[in-house]
Amino acid sequence: MSFDSIDELPTENSFACLPSQFYTRLNTQPLNRPRLLHANLPVAQMLGLSEQALSRPEFLDVVSGTRGLKGGDTLAAVYSGHQFGVWAGQLGDGRAHLLGEVLTPQGGFELQLKGSGLTPYSRMGDGRAVIRSSVREYLASEAMAGLGIATTRALALVTAQDPVYRETVERAAVVTRVSPTFVRFGSFEHWTQHPSQMQALFSYVIDRFYPECRDGSAGDTRGEHATILRFLRAVIRRSAKLVADWQTVGFCHGVMNTDNMSIIGLTLDYGPYGFMDAFQIRHICNHTDTQGRYAWNAQPSVMHWNLYRLASALAVLGPEPDDLREQLSGFEPDFLDAYRSNLVRKFGLRAWQEGDEVLVDDWWRLLHTQQADFTLSFRRLATITSDPEPFLALFTDREAAGNWLEGYRVRIERDSLPNDERIAQMNEANPVYVLRNHLAELAIQAAEKDDASEIDTLLQLLRTPYTEKAGYESYAAPAPDWARELHVSCSS
Repeated sequence: MSFDSIDELPTENSFACLPSQFYTRLNTQPLNRPRLLHANLPVAQMLGLSEQALSRPEFLDVVSGTRGLKGGDTLAAVYSGHQFGVWAGQLGDGRAHLLGEVLTPQGGFELQLKGSGLTPYSRMGDGRAVIRSSVREYLASEAMAGLGIATTRALALVTAQDPVYRETVERAAVVTRVSPTFVRFGSFEHWTQHPSQMQALFSYVIDRFYPECRDGSAGDTRGEHATILRFLRAVIRRSAKLVADWQTVGFCHGVMNTDNMSIIGLTLDYGPYGFMDAFQIRHICNHTDTQGRYAWNAQPSVMHWNLYRLASALAVLGPEPDDLREQLSGFEPDFLDAYRSNLVRKFGLRAWQEGDEVLVDDWWRLLHTQQADFTLSFRRLATITSDPEPFLALFTDREAAGNWLEGYRVRIERDSLPNDERIAQMNEANPVYVLRNHLAELAIQAAEKDDASEIDTLLQLLRTPYTEKAGYESYAAPAPDWARELHVSCSS
């Protein structure tokens, strides 16, 4: 069924049924003369909205924060967390409001506005977001969805003339984010001294998102502690796959704090993220991360560290520490399984074999020493049997690249996979288009002039990033020299 008005959607707010300590009910702070810069039709249709609904005034009213979602219950959630490895204490939705939950045949989807005003958890912030960061989040979530990586989504992007003070004075914007839930690791960390609230949150998350963890399997120990351990194991498995997916598309999150980690394994809170251009093993996308805590090569170990923090929080519910540690020991094999599975597809192999780790390590070493383009190196690898020149052209030391290719050719010949099948497999795993920083910057510059045409173009490409489209060669090209001057930080 398709609804022609956002007011017709079936809604509730299940999170608001938790005890009142979990949130503060409050209204958003509307922007002055908000303008709908862009609405995301595929996400709208996922929620049950027709295209006509997006041009109705009530749609703009809701996604701009002028009024609440009919049948929803507007609130800001509290949570805590570790930021850059240090306990930060109480945090929360400092510039976000949860409007409610849209009920669909595929399940519930929460709508959350980012940049919608002050809350009790704003600390020193102003509760606002700017066009720059809002365009980046709007595009990134859809880029990740196109790549098949678990992520929150974006429904709408609203701009206004309201001034917001960052490094400079910028214009305000609001993004409508969509997710089954915005509960994060830090939501659990907040209640480590309050077992009853921890139990309430745990029961809520289990019942809605991990009901299978209550059932167990043959031979499993029954009882609440066993449910906790199964839950932790399931979160570990999802989180390991998520970070493996990030690694193998060259994505850096930038701020892997525990308050930015989704309890259901989605990419959450797009801030100073980045897709790598020139490959560097310790690529740092966040200009604020001066120590490189969240560098590309560190992301798996940081995810593991964050899961330890989640397990420590769950200890208040009574499971034995040794049992929690046993679940955490599954992270590395889970990550390696997902990582290797991704690489098998990206390299056009039948299956992972002993010795492939040497081929892969040499690949990363080649890309690192040559600072070759991450995305294009993988994509052009599929052409090497017919024409190796496009691949070799990516490397300053062609001899080194040729030497690696010799070993790769031996490996793929051992598989005896028909060449057309290998190429098809690789082209389905290696994107042509990713959201490079300079492409996002061009969209931001246009958006600041109330021009959404570049957003439209990028979304057209990023929704089907594995399919090459004639006339858009510049969107698949290496980053231009001026892109090296682009920096994103926590204020981005």
